[in-house]
Amino acid sequence: MHEHIAEAVKTPDLISLQPDLVCLRFETMKIYSALGAVRHLLESGAVAPGDTLVDSSSGIYAQALALACHRYGMKCHIVGSTTVDRTLRIQLEILGATLEQVRPSQDLRLDQELRVRRIAEILADNPSYHWMRQYHDGIHYHGYRDVAATIAREIPDGPLALVGGVGSGASTGAVATYLRETGRDVSLVGVQPFGSVTFGSEHVSDPDMIIAGIGSAIAFENVRHELYDRVHWVNFACAMSGAVELLRTSGIFAGLSTGAAYLTSLWERRQDDSRTYVFIAADTGHRYVESAYARHAEAQDIDVLKPHEITSLDELKHPWSAASWPEIRDREAVGTRP
Repeated sequence: MHEHIAEAVKTPDLISLQPDLVCLRFETMKIYSALGAVRHLLESGAVAPGDTLVDSSSGIYAQALALACHRYGMKCHIVGSTTVDRTLRIQLEILGATLEQVRPSQDLRLDQELRVRRIAEILADNPSYHWMRQYHDGIHYHGYRDVAATIAREIPDGPLALVGGVGSGASTGAVATYLRETGRDVSLVGVQPFGSVTFGSEHVSDPDMIIAGIGSAIAFENVRHELYDRVHWVNFACAMSGAVELLRTSGIFAGLSTGAAYLTSLWERRQDDSRTYVFIAADTGHRYVESAYARHAEAQDIDVLKPHEITSLDELKHPWSAASWPEIRDREAVGTRP
């Protein structure tokens, strides 16, 4: 029996779509990150029950941190993106978390910069607050060890490919790291929107693809570029088509990043069928109903979609590009550490 709802909803479902294609489906993935981080902070004495934790979020981390704070008796303050909808706002209010949203913006860089700037102001006025730094603090890796253990236990021995939105880097990076520590052969495939600086696509915009959770307009220290073997840049039309097709064929109702990861997994699997492909569904599709699912009549036949394989970031283009990341990273020094 679970002691708290956060412990119950964090558990993912492993859904076999085909013998070598598995969906790792979460109701809200970042609860693992938030619970693991808050527990670590309490155990280390960095914070105490009753303290206020503050962070920036585009949506699912806000709910995760609010639940983690509720679980451990902490106070929670969120500086939210414009993508935080009314349903989540009401949940946060009832859970006791406070939320302030930055002014509306269709620009990912401006949205993230405004949130970070506001956090700096809050910390200056409230020095006792603890900034969770979900984008930069490695404590957010800790919670995903259990996810890796679940995959290792449920999926038979053999080579794996883990596919998912990169975002802060903690989810895909951590799961792949912990699986590799067991000796498992794991290929890590990251999914990015165009316009994200994380893997060097900031010069190619995609106004429709406002998915702050998988891309970044500022550098994220939790993204460990050396962990990734392949990177796919997917635009809104392709991600929406993947999400619609996933729902149509499997009944899995998930977010746009899942649609992009599903599309990516199918392509990578066609190129190398020696692995079992596990793609991450980080959240449900509810907040994408109006922006994506309501446009399902526009969805393309995913069987005819294929990426443009690139060898240089100058070659990036819509609607979908892909690359062997180590080759580009070594040549162009994107994501290399001094």
